[in-house]
Amino acid sequence: MPIAAAARHIKWVLFITQAFGSAGFLVASTVTPIVGADLARRASWAGVPTACYWAGGALFATVWGRLMDPLGRRMTMTLGLSTGVVGAVVAAGAIALRSFLGFVTGLLLMGAANAAMQLGRFVAGEVHQPAARGRAIATVVMGGTVGAVLGPVLVAPMSALALSLGGPGLSGPYAASAAFFVLGGAVVAALLRPEPRDLALRLAQPAGPAPAARPLATILADSTVAVTIAAMVASQAVMTMLMVITSLEMSHRDHGLEAISGVMSAHVLGMFGFSLISGRLADRWGRGPLIAFGGAMLICSGVVASRAIAVIPLGAALWLLGLGWNVVYVGGSTLLSDRLAAAERAKVQGLNDSLVTATAAGASVVSGVVFSAVGYGVMGVVCAATGLIPFVVGRWLSRARQPLDPAVPPQPAPS
Repeated sequence: MPIAAAARHIKWVLFITQAFGSAGFLVASTVTPIVGADLARRASWAGVPTACYWAGGALFATVWGRLMDPLGRRMTMTLGLSTGVVGAVVAAGAIALRSFLGFVTGLLLMGAANAAMQLGRFVAGEVHQPAARGRAIATVVMGGTVGAVLGPVLVAPMSALALSLGGPGLSGPYAASAAFFVLGGAVVAALLRPEPRDLALRLAQPAGPAPAARPLATILADSTVAVTIAAMVASQAVMTMLMVITSLEMSHRDHGLEAISGVMSAHVLGMFGFSLISGRLADRWGRGPLIAFGGAMLICSGVVASRAIAVIPLGAALWLLGLGWNVVYVGGSTLLSDRLAAAERAKVQGLNDSLVTATAAGASVVSGVVFSAVGYGVMGVVCAATGLIPFVVGRWLSRARQPLDPAVPPQPAPS
């Protein structure tokens, strides 16, 4: 199969995988803070299960990144999604048994699955030429749009189904998660061919011998790599802090599950629905301007959330939050792929995702503490302030020259 045709096939297989995986995550994440507060019997612990979810991602993202070269991309992603099946089953069982420890254990394993799935965007990027890399990464991210539609919408019917079968209602979404992870793993195992690792090496071959991998310390000393990771870490912190606690805030204000699900759908639509546009902008505007634009939207989201009480303003704030995260995520992921040689990508991108998900874990815990101490409005202000980081990074990157060759250091920004 020609390289271009194989790359397109891989991109769309990863799109489908992202769709199933994100649906599996979102059908559960909508109610996770509510379940956490109920099982722990204290509101301040509402963010702990989500923190364990992100901690699982942080622990395993580097593991998956290290395995992707020796095992291959297909085998590693299949193994990761299989881990998610086990985690979702454990979480559903723990809800029935009223076990907080069992519940967070299940969430940790589900986070490990999400880490494997998220690395798929880099897999799509590495099999495309740099000029089309932003669109390829964005197409995979856009698969989450399916999750945006299916995930939150299934919360109420799956809860009703679980009740009709004699189980606790909130175990239903986790059973649905297990089913979605099974589907995602099956798609990867059967259809992710040819092996993307080998295709990426074929793509790099016409340019001459592939450069040797630089030491990790040297890669992280590259200012472009360092600030790009910082921008993605900050945007993930903003997104997690506000997303995790909004459903609990709405629950405390007596909004029903349908209203909560609607706001979460708006948020996830922002996260994934405009990915093709953000990918095209990454290739047309450049990576830096796109990151700055995303930072500006994160700031706006925090400001709106700090004043929001009704469903529509909350939905607008969460939509802006998702869109700002998406723009930084696509722009940052594309720029990181640009700056890494083929031999460096898997391990560094795994490290990046470990840092991002570790930050999300910490932000999940902080969200519950801040919410209990000072309320949702202050949370919005904190998120707006944190959004300044990707905005400033994007402005700096916009003024610096960004060569695609990782052997050439970026030029300093003009004074």
